[in-house]
Amino acid sequence: MGLGIGLLMVTALLYVILSNGLSVFWPNRIAEITLAPGSAARIGDSDRLAGEVRMRRVKRVPGRSEEITRELQFFVGNRDAYGFGFRFVDASDVAATAYPAGLAMITRLEYGPAIGYLVSLAAGEDAPVPADDPRFQGELQRLTREFADRRREIERIEKAAIGPLSARKEQLRLAARSAAWDGKDPDPAAAAAIAAEIAKIEDNYATLAEQAGALRALQAKAKLTYRLPTGAERTMVLGGVVDVFAPNRMGFGERCVRFAGNIKGFLTESPREANTEGGVFPAIFGTFVMTLLMSVAVVPFGVVAAIYLREYARQGPVVRAVRIAVNNLAGVPSIVFGVFGLGFFVYFVGGTLDSLLFADRLPTPTFGTGGVLWAALTLALMTVPVVIVATEEAVAAVPRGAREGSLACGASKWQTIQRIVLPAAVPGIITGMILAMARGAGEVAPLMLVGVVKLAPTLPLDTVAPFLHFDRKFMHLGFHIYDLGFQSPDSEAAKPMVFATTLLLILLVICLNMGAILLRERLRRRYQTAAF
Repeated sequence: MGLGIGLLMVTALLYVILSNGLSVFWPNRIAEITLAPGSAARIGDSDRLAGEVRMRRVKRVPGRSEEITRELQFFVGNRDAYGFGFRFVDASDVAATAYPAGLAMITRLEYGPAIGYLVSLAAGEDAPVPADDPRFQGELQRLTREFADRRREIERIEKAAIGPLSARKEQLRLAARSAAWDGKDPDPAAAAAIAAEIAKIEDNYATLAEQAGALRALQAKAKLTYRLPTGAERTMVLGGVVDVFAPNRMGFGERCVRFAGNIKGFLTESPREANTEGGVFPAIFGTFVMTLLMSVAVVPFGVVAAIYLREYARQGPVVRAVRIAVNNLAGVPSIVFGVFGLGFFVYFVGGTLDSLLFADRLPTPTFGTGGVLWAALTLALMTVPVVIVATEEAVAAVPRGAREGSLACGASKWQTIQRIVLPAAVPGIITGMILAMARGAGEVAPLMLVGVVKLAPTLPLDTVAPFLHFDRKFMHLGFHIYDLGFQSPDSEAAKPMVFATTLLLILLVICLNMGAILLRERLRRRYQTAAF
């Protein structure tokens, strides 16, 4: 009964996360309602309200606890115009409901989506094209794609071109500063060469900045005018528009195509609007890099420790005490490991590295602050008991006859371990590694102290030498969920992204565990012997 109740609770939780997480990407219809006179949900003098119905709930009437009424939550968008993005409406205040085909959802870079009726499109010096003109939709789609390409070009110039120049300029500045701190007379030729290279970098920087500025100016050439459901008209720069579509005109096939496109954007784009919109690609990438570094650190150490404890250490009170300590480490709260990582890795090791290798950059720390390397090592310490226990059990499960047969053939103890024991124990070792990866991928508390951030401007792995930047801070899916759920300034807008990111993290952990099971079974069949 207890097992059945537990499975039922887990299934119900997964259903809630799955349904709410996938509903984020489905293009819902936009309802326009007419409010009854005197309704508290009216916006100004207008009795019209349009938006997506996000939630329906039952509430009791204040002062009359026996009366129950239904309440609807509308996502009305237009936060820059209304000052809010959501509106609760009593069902009794809804006089009429319609789904006009002309209502459009305008996804923007700032202030969240806008909902309204498209009025006209003005590009450059040309006359505005009204929304009822047959050319309007084609021109709007063409300009939207053109502006999106230009936006990507601006991002490429600023990150892929200007970024390396800034990094190189900083290296030259530090080199000149280090030479001045050595106490020796500076080499005039070297100083002149550094100054010449900095001047060249500044010229290239100015050229690229001018190109980016010209592209930004072009982004402001076209403007889109739309009318709010309240009747007021507003104009926005088309360069700040990501997408425009009319959900009420879509058929089922079109909705499925947009559903797939929204999922793709969620997985490949960067977040925006305080992480409440856009995608989570930096968080996925940061989670992957951190988990990979953690695995590289934890697996060799855990396997070596387990082999020593099982094969070489003299069994006695000391080894039993070590095993007890390893088992108890698995129950230590993760935040304790975070505090240890902050004190030992960041302040002690990182501070020592800064004073020895990066003294010219002080007081600005290089490794004496949180980074992806310290986060990976902290989680490696936290998950190493899992690898040690799994490896010990796998090594102990190797039949004694296989060992004795190897030794009888003249093999040394290390040769026996290397060629007989370890291959047979690989399934258990791989299982421990994947379980450690799955736990590390879902941890949040230690990362908050040793390197994770709300928004990382650069990835820890890129095309700039040394390519893998151990000192950079990073984003993480688990911390992204925490930040959206508890630190977001707009909790209602962040709620859909919380479910979507939670679903993604659960799928990631499930894939890791399924990979462990499949790999373990495959290796077990490969190394299975009659002695098993």
